[in-house]
Amino acid sequence: MELPSNTPIVLLRETDGARHLPIWIGAAEATAIAMAQQGIEPPRPLTHDLLRDVLAATGQSLASVRITELRDGVFYAVLMFTSGVEVSARPSDAIALALRTGAEIFADPAVLDEAAIEVPDEEEEEVEKFREFLDQISADDFGGEAPPTSS
Repeated sequence: MELPSNTPIVLLRETDGARHLPIWIGAAEATAIAMAQQGIEPPRPLTHDLLRDVLAATGQSLASVRITELRDGVFYAVLMFTSGVEVSARPSDAIALALRTGAEIFADPAVLDEAAIEVPDEEEEEVEKFREFLDQISADDFGGEAPPTSS
C-alpha cells in the first residue's frame, strides 16, 4: 500500500537485478492477487479463478504475461497463450491470472528502463523482515480487538 493514499501497488522484482516495477492497482485486483499469493481458494470461483477454469476446460494454457508499455502513466499488458494468441489485458488482471496458472511474468526492457526503481538489497531485506513480523502479530498484541471480518 502506498501511504498516505492507501493505494495498492504491485511491485514486480527483476530476477537478475535490483530494480522493482511499481504498478498502482485497484483494491479488488489487489485482493485477487493477494488471495492467489496466499493460496486461498474461494468457495465459488472469482473472476480470475473462473478464467483459469475456462482456459483449462478449453485446453488453453497461459504461457506468460508481458507488461508491454507505459503510456500517459498507464501500464499495458498482454496475455501470451501457448497457441501463439495474444490478448490485451490490464496488468493487474494479467498478474492475478498468471499467479493462478503458474505463468511467468515479464516486463519489456523499455518499460523497466522508464518506470523501474532500484531498491538496494539491504532495504529489501528490511522490508522482508517487516513482512515476517506483520505475519506473526495480531491486534491482541497491541491490547486492541481484531477488526470485524466481512463476508
